[in-house]
Amino acid sequence: MLSVILYGCAILAFLAVLLEQHWRISKAKSTLFFGCLAWIAMYADAEDWQRGEVDAAFRANILEIATLWLFLMSTMTFVAYINRRGLLDAFMRWLLPARISVKGLFYTITFLAFGLSLFCDNVTTALVATSLVQPLELDARKRLAFAAATVFAVTAGGVALITGDVTTLMIFLAGKVRIANLALLGVAALLALGVLALLLGRGMKGDLELAAVYRRWFKPDLVDTVIAVLFPATVVATMLLNAYFAMPPVLVFLFGLSIMLIVGSYRRRDHVLHMLDYVREIEFDSLLFFLGVLLLVGMLARVEVLSGLAGLYQVLPAPLCNYVIGLLSAIIGNVPLTAAVLKAGIEMPEDQWMQLTYSVVMGGTLLATGSAAGIIAMGKIRGLTLMAYARYFAHLLLAYSVGYGAVVLLGPRAG
Repeated sequence: MLSVILYGCAILAFLAVLLEQHWRISKAKSTLFFGCLAWIAMYADAEDWQRGEVDAAFRANILEIATLWLFLMSTMTFVAYINRRGLLDAFMRWLLPARISVKGLFYTITFLAFGLSLFCDNVTTALVATSLVQPLELDARKRLAFAAATVFAVTAGGVALITGDVTTLMIFLAGKVRIANLALLGVAALLALGVLALLLGRGMKGDLELAAVYRRWFKPDLVDTVIAVLFPATVVATMLLNAYFAMPPVLVFLFGLSIMLIVGSYRRRDHVLHMLDYVREIEFDSLLFFLGVLLLVGMLARVEVLSGLAGLYQVLPAPLCNYVIGLLSAIIGNVPLTAAVLKAGIEMPEDQWMQLTYSVVMGGTLLATGSAAGIIAMGKIRGLTLMAYARYFAHLLLAYSVGYGAVVLLGPRAG
């Protein structure tokens, strides 16, 4: 009976996201409801001797979620400040001409997102990149194409960095790949992005007056200047301190946030928000959706639904199995899938572990709910739903497959 309830919660949560517009219940509310219901059912069904195990699993799940939540809160607060004060507008005004073709802007934002994700983590880059797309006055088709390309680009840039994606870090810490060889994944991901950009950029016509889009004039004061420097400095510090001291990224970003709040206290408060008000500008709907999804994924990991996936390697060749697992990561999530494969004790050469690294990271972009960037984009870009994003599934699958083929060809060079 319990398994019926748990699987039912997962299926109904997926359907609720799929039919969000018809049910008129936001995906954040429905996923949070079913995620909590699943864990409540496990507690209620557990025998006395099992309850400690369930409690330990739940606490581990909540700890992981809390870490991600605090990290998201820190980055979102930075981005909220940057948007409200016009820092992002100023950057775009400096980078782009006053008038540009829609296609030119599409390519610029797409590859800018990829470039930013080489230095920032996926969450931070997704927040910044979607903030560039959000104010654009585009028809629905073009806006959704911008969104799909941005999600893919953000994820592609982080696949080759241990600080860019948690899956890459997990496989690296398990001793399966080396940092020097991970750079080859960046080449393959860039090729895949180029294919997707060419496919989605076709037929984009017209021009945009960017002076009317990024129109807020930026008049910096000392506080703005300090915080403008503090944000990228926090990102760089996160990467370095994690690489050299294994320091959790959330700790570094919370420290950067504390400095931001202290610095902001010295600005005159006439006609500007109090610094803590920027925390209140965070889109908590996106955070609640993320919470619900991770509760459901944690439940699936607890009942060991995912452990059977390792059996695929007994019936399929490793390269094909790695490709298929990448497709599954769009539905289940790359972290539990990677953990299942690592715990199964599967023996593969390094080039095949590189294939797995690419597939589980990039495979998540095939569905909007399969990656952190996709979840964030759904919360920030008007009209982007699970079904709307799915219109580009064929384009995304082709780009993913081209990149995977490149990894297979480049893999022997890893030795």
